[in-house]
Amino acid sequence: MTASAVPPAAPSSGAPSIPRMLFADFEPELASTRRVLERFPDAKGDWRPHAKSRTLGELALHVADIPNRGTAILELDELDIAARQPLAPLGTAAELLTFFDANAARLRTALAAADMPLLERPWTLRRGPQVLVTQPRRVLLRLIMLSHLVHHRAQLGVYYRLLGVPVPGVYGPSADD
Repeated sequence: MTASAVPPAAPSSGAPSIPRMLFADFEPELASTRRVLERFPDAKGDWRPHAKSRTLGELALHVADIPNRGTAILELDELDIAARQPLAPLGTAAELLTFFDANAARLRTALAAADMPLLERPWTLRRGPQVLVTQPRRVLLRLIMLSHLVHHRAQLGVYYRLLGVPVPGVYGPSADD
């Protein structure tokens, strides 16, 4: 696999599944995210733009982990964020890409196994006893996985700009392309 290659989605037989049609934009977004993570400057992980901001390394790790939210939505009935264990820091682009690729592959597998009855079933995100949201899985895949990924990927681009790291194009060429 080349440095910017994203493993292809599983081949389909005949017409695309309803989940594949509903979430056709996942593949281009995962590919764009991978391009952004490829630019991670290995020696700058402790940098942060403001005292209230995550470090660059924390933000990049969060971005690389977000596909796991989609997998959780598809494979679990709920997620309690108060019970999540912190992730071990990753300090290089290569480590982040390996982590991201594995997470994206799990998401692709879970999505390929999904059907409309599953996507319509409710899923809950909670913090201990506090329910943060309960919605159909199809809605939360969009919000908690895709929109969340796009939001934090854009933050990562701002961090890169502030550090002088060339920002890759996401929806067309960037000023650095």
